[in-house]
Amino acid sequence: MRLTERQLAVLEAASATDERTVAELGEETDLKPETVAGAAFDLADEGLVEVASVTDETLELTDEGRTYVDEGLPETRLYRAGLDAGADADPVSMGAVIGEADLDGPEVDIALANFARKGFGSVDGGELSIASDADPDADPEAAALAALADAGGAGLDAGDLGVEASVIDRLDSRGLVALAESVTRTVTLTDDGVDALMTGVEAAETVGALTPELLASGEWRDAEFAEYNVEAEAETARGGRKHVLRRTADRVKDVLVGMGFQEMEGPHADADFWINDCLFMPQDHPARTHWDRFALDVDPMEEIPDELIDRVESAHRDGWGEDADGYHSPWSEEFAREVALRGHTTSLSMRYLSGVAGAELEPPQRYFSVEKVYRNDTLDPTHLLEFFQIEGWVMAEDLSVRDLMGTFEEFYRQFGITDIKFKPHYNPYTEPSFELFGEHPETGEEIEIGNSGVFREEVTGPLGVDCDVMAWGLALERLAMLTTGAEDIRDLHGTLADIDFLRNAEVSY
Repeated sequence: MRLTERQLAVLEAASATDERTVAELGEETDLKPETVAGAAFDLADEGLVEVASVTDETLELTDEGRTYVDEGLPETRLYRAGLDAGADADPVSMGAVIGEADLDGPEVDIALANFARKGFGSVDGGELSIASDADPDADPEAAALAALADAGGAGLDAGDLGVEASVIDRLDSRGLVALAESVTRTVTLTDDGVDALMTGVEAAETVGALTPELLASGEWRDAEFAEYNVEAEAETARGGRKHVLRRTADRVKDVLVGMGFQEMEGPHADADFWINDCLFMPQDHPARTHWDRFALDVDPMEEIPDELIDRVESAHRDGWGEDADGYHSPWSEEFAREVALRGHTTSLSMRYLSGVAGAELEPPQRYFSVEKVYRNDTLDPTHLLEFFQIEGWVMAEDLSVRDLMGTFEEFYRQFGITDIKFKPHYNPYTEPSFELFGEHPETGEEIEIGNSGVFREEVTGPLGVDCDVMAWGLALERLAMLTTGAEDIRDLHGTLADIDFLRNAEVSY
């Protein structure tokens, strides 16, 4: 029998009575561990040795985990600040509690996402309430972090921590602990291996790589090359990848451009005039209160055409067109100029339809955007404080609901979705209006995926548009839920996102 020099060295160093690790064989043969492992697998293929593997999992605190051991988890700090503010008796302002909890930047989102999940309380309409039976001291995630810190913060076997695997998985998904897997391989001689050594094994001089010197000298013609085991285990290499939500957004853009649309762009922080007033939303509408909008403490927006403000105010007070009737409610130009984070990207549509954005307005026209919006919603599996909206509108003569429904059917068909359902709905700014629903592929539940309609004359008239405009706002995250099977919007982005899911999720083409 002939073996390569590395194979023979490993065979001679292995024992038939004791399991010897790859590291031990490497020290004895003066070979690298990866070389020993490769030789061992080759020998196993020949039946000369047996290779066994044992996987050990160890835990280590991340820098963020260490910070929370010292300062407390964000959701726990939010709970204690709410308790101090009396939120166990009556709801208190969420903004005030966040300030008292000393939460900053991403910690706010982390606290809000985990506060309700752990049953500490609820956030509704901008107010925070504490659950009477909540007990942060019994939080298994905090206890696991403390135990790991007491053990030195690194190298602790997961099985020795004494907590459920689901808790470890949650801490891992939050980036508070790092899970490290180490595989220990052992090699043992088989009876055939012992027989081979007793009868004698000849070392064959083999070449592991084709070098320029071998080519130049011509020695490669007589060389014996080592065989490569392409089925040998190897470490998984993971490269960077664009986030599934961003890839879905790119796919949406490709589809809409292919359908003849042009992309809009505009400010995230805008005047209430563009966000709501142009949409014929009365200024005393509940959605425009400080509970439901993110108002910014900045100077009011001055660069709005005065004549456009006058026309929009007239539509609110007196209506637009024959037999018109406005809201007959207070209307303030000062409030209209106040700046807030946009609650929908229809503010872009208003800018473009008014001509302020410099768009071509000779019908027919088609425009869209895929941009982020901000709403003071209660966090749940289908709602976030910020998300992406697919905005779109078509300007043409004699448009109907049939045109709008046909546009949706063609759009969603590009993502393999053919069971869209429509439900009549009321909007202050469109008539007729309807919502869109799609069936979740995993749960079978019908989830709302968008809102749409034909703009009312009170919207288009003040903007100077004298033909039909059909428009919509669709949820990008909910489209991604339908195409990827994600059951919770927080699986797609945020601190609770599953990294393995994001690595493997595919976009529909």
